[in-house]
Amino acid sequence: MTDRGQENHEQPAAVSGRPESAAGLYLLVIAKEPVPGRVKTRLTPPYSPAEAARLAAAALADTLDAVAAASRTLRARPMVVLDGQPGPWLPPEFTVVGQTDGPFDVRLAAAFDAVHGQPALLIGMDTPQLDQDDLVAAARRMRAGSDAVLGRALDGGWWALGLRSSDGSLVRGVRTSTAETGAHQRARLRAAGLRVGELAVLRDVDTVADVAPVAALAPGSRFAAVVDDLRPRLAVPVGAAGEWG
Repeated sequence: MTDRGQENHEQPAAVSGRPESAAGLYLLVIAKEPVPGRVKTRLTPPYSPAEAARLAAAALADTLDAVAAASRTLRARPMVVLDGQPGPWLPPEFTVVGQTDGPFDVRLAAAFDAVHGQPALLIGMDTPQLDQDDLVAAARRMRAGSDAVLGRALDGGWWALGLRSSDGSLVRGVRTSTAETGAHQRARLRAAGLRVGELAVLRDVDTVADVAPVAALAPGSRFAAVVDDLRPRLAVPVGAAGEWG
């Protein structure tokens, strides 16, 4: 696991229209610039928009750390598919492409199409408990014989989708942000004749109820440090069972 406690102060890369096409695995992070009022709005209240943005920025930085480390192990190409502009949180080795307009399924499909049919594993910025080992295991499972890998989220969505041959049509039209999104995505993959490997079910950070449990799973992360700093907002006693451990 990489050291998540150090901030990156490299200059951000410029947003480009498309990545260089090359053989090999892409590790994609679909993300939103952590701007107050635009990210994690379901955390307000009890958090203020600025505090919610701090949590989002920390989760994003933790995620990029894990992806960067996994990319070095796998000799993969790390890429952020970004809504907004890159900032000092962006490691220099990442390619950045802008998200397309449209519903989320369209933006996800465009992310896969941007890598021109190459193998890709896509995750979001909402699971800061992930480390490089989780991502390496998912990618190696795909390389070992699965046409696709799918990691479902506790809320019924999914936190990871890997495709051995990236194709946006496998995502486009699957309704997102529902309790059945993960099941529908798996059905779409199976209907296309793909062998689907199932990854672990994880909890992502969507609501205030998710914050403390996810932070407890990543005690050395930036996300956990920010949660600890903002703990009074949750009014949760230290050591409460199922919350702070």
